[in-house]
Amino acid sequence: MDWTDLIDTAFDVAGNSSSSTRAEALRTVEASVAPDEKPVASTAGRHPDHFRKGVLVLTTHRLLFLKDGKPPIPVPLSAVTDATVTKSRINGEVLLVVALTGSHRFEDVVKAEVFAEQVRAAARLSREAAQKPQAAPAAAPSSGTDLLDQLERLAALHTAGALTDEEFSRAKQRLIG
Repeated sequence: MDWTDLIDTAFDVAGNSSSSTRAEALRTVEASVAPDEKPVASTAGRHPDHFRKGVLVLTTHRLLFLKDGKPPIPVPLSAVTDATVTKSRINGEVLLVVALTGSHRFEDVVKAEVFAEQVRAAARLSREAAQKPQAAPAAAPSSGTDLLDQLERLAALHTAGALTDEEFSRAKQRLIG
């Protein structure tokens, strides 16, 4: 599944056939996608502050609520502690996502139980990935200004006596490559 399929499916469920709204939602999501972020699932629902339905998009990193070209409401999955569903006569199936960043309520959610389980599973995977020790990433090529700043800091430490000549030389070699 790619981003276009995910957005189209959710807007179909929401009953919104506006191609401009879909295109705007797709642009919004693609503009903020992390390099390793992948689409997981989507559904339709309503945020309590909005009258019409919007789209709930679940990715490998976060849960997003998209509505009429407005900035998305993001919930990072690593912060999600629970996702529960209740039913109400007025608001239909209500999805409550509890996160360290606060709780988020979405009403009239289509297939809320299935979506809540997907949110819980994705949040669990996100937390597990964050807890795994990762190998130190290779040093990214620094911009010229950044490299100069780091060299100046090293020189200041060396001048202050915090680094020996040998430590200074090794650190400088690591920076320069």
